[in-house]
Amino acid sequence: MTTDTGEPAFPLAYESDGLLRVYWGMTLRDYFAAKAIQGICASKQNKLFQDMETLARGAYVIADAMLEARDNP
Repeated sequence: MTTDTGEPAFPLAYESDGLLRVYWGMTLRDYFAAKAIQGICASKQNKLFQDMETLARGAYVIADAMLEARDNP
């Protein structure tokens, strides 16, 4: 199963030596996960996560739900 990562969160196109170059940056999924984990860590409820791996996986569950919500408003 391939996870939909959304489009790039911070794409950047620029010209260098007459060639168009594109830097895609992080994926939208990674950006959403970063924002989710930031909120989780700031919350007093973060003790619900038993370890760092569970915390990280939880952030990606939230990110995946956010991507799904974008596709099905």
